[in-house]
Amino acid sequence: MKALAIAAGIVFWTLVLGVAVLVFFPGGNAGEPVAVLSIDPAPASPPQAARAPTLPGSSSMDLPPGFAVTGPATVPSAPRQPVPPQLAPPGEGMNMVPVGPPAMRMPGPGGSLPQPDRHSEAASPEGPQTAAANAAPLEPALPQVAAADLTAGIDNTGSIPLAAVPAPALVEESKYGPLPKIAADGRRPAEVYARPSRYAQVAGGPPRVAVLLNGLGIPGAPDGDVIKGLPPPVSLAYGAYGRSLQERVIEARAEGHEILLAIPLEPNDYPTEDPGPHTLLTTLPTEENIKRLHWLMSRYAGYVGVTNHMGAKFAATQGALQPVLEELKRRGLIYFDDGSAPGSTAGQIADGLGLTYSVAQVRLDSAQLAKALAELEAAAKASGTAIGVAKASPATVKQIADWAGSLESKGLVLVPVSTAMRAPRPS
Repeated sequence: MKALAIAAGIVFWTLVLGVAVLVFFPGGNAGEPVAVLSIDPAPASPPQAARAPTLPGSSSMDLPPGFAVTGPATVPSAPRQPVPPQLAPPGEGMNMVPVGPPAMRMPGPGGSLPQPDRHSEAASPEGPQTAAANAAPLEPALPQVAAADLTAGIDNTGSIPLAAVPAPALVEESKYGPLPKIAADGRRPAEVYARPSRYAQVAGGPPRVAVLLNGLGIPGAPDGDVIKGLPPPVSLAYGAYGRSLQERVIEARAEGHEILLAIPLEPNDYPTEDPGPHTLLTTLPTEENIKRLHWLMSRYAGYVGVTNHMGAKFAATQGALQPVLEELKRRGLIYFDDGSAPGSTAGQIADGLGLTYSVAQVRLDSAQLAKALAELEAAAKASGTAIGVAKASPATVKQIADWAGSLESKGLVLVPVSTAMRAPRPS
C-alpha cells in the first residue's frame, strides 16, 4: 500500500506540472525562442552631451549608474571609427608616439588685432602666453654684415609688412588704454617696433639719410592715403587725434613704415597757437603732464618712440621736459626732436638719462624741397648720417619718392629714422 501511495503521488505531481507548463508557456512546444532579459554591469554612463539619441520605440528612462539593459531587440550602435594618432615630427624620437597638435599662435589681445602676419606675437584666447612665446622675436635675427656688403640706394632690409602690433608682452593696461612698456625679458618697443636694418649694425658703408614725414593724425591732417608711393624706409609721425588711428598705423606698417608718436608740447605763443587737447604745459604740475602723456600714448600702439608737435617753450624748460623724457626712457622708447625748437634742452637731458635721442639736421620745407634735400645729402656726407623732417602732402611725398630713386647714383642710402639714430658713427 505504501508503495502504491508513493507512485500515485508521483503521477499526480507530474500531471500538475504538465498542466502548468501548458498554461504559462503555450508556445513552448512550437520551437520558438523565448526572449530573455538580462541585467549586466556596465561602465559608468557617459556625460549627457555624449549620449546617443533615443531610438524610436525605445524607453527614454535613464538607468541607474552601473547597469545596462541588453536583449535580442537591442539595436547595435555603429562601430566607432579609429582616429589615427598624430606622430611626432621626424627626428624627435625613435618611437612613433602620438603627440598633441601644436599650439596655435593667434593674433592678439590687449588690443591684439587680426593681421595675417607670420611674425605676429599674439596671446591665445584660452590663456596667457608662455614665457617662451613672449620671448619670441617679432622679426628674424639679421645676419651679420660687413661694411663692404652695405650698398647705396634704398634700404630694403626686413619684411613687408612689418610685425603685427601690439605685441602683448609690450603692453601695459591703464585707465586710459594700452601703454608701451619694456617686456619682462628686456625687449623694448624701440627695437621690437622698429623697421629692421642691417645698416644699424656696423659703421662704414654709404652715408645714411633718413626722413620723418609728420603732420599726420593731427587737426587738419591730409588723408591717410597721402603716404601711397612713399619708399618704405621713410618713417611716419602720427599725432594722437582723429579716428581710426590704430588702423592707420597698421596700414602704414603694412607698407613697411615705422611709426613715431607726435605729442603736443606748449609753444611760445600758447594758447594763441594751440597744438590741441592734452597739450603738455610748463604751467602744469608734473603729475598732470604725465597723465596727459599717458592719455596721448594710449591712443594707439606700435610706435618706436616719440617726437614733438610744436613745443618751443616746453622743450626749453628743463624742469618740465625732464620728467617726460624720464618716462619715455622707463618705457623703452626713443625721443626725436624735429628741430623746431632751437633752445630745446632735450639733448642735454637725454645724455644724462642714457635715452636714445637725435635731432633733425634739416627741415624739409615744401616750398624749397629740392634745395633742402640737397642740404640733407651734404649733411650726411659730412657726418655719416643725417635726418630730415617733412610735412605730409601729396606733392612732398611724390618729390621724396623721386629723390629716393636717385640716391644710389649719389652713393647714399635711405634708412629708417630709428636706424639713423642708432647707427654707429664712422671713426
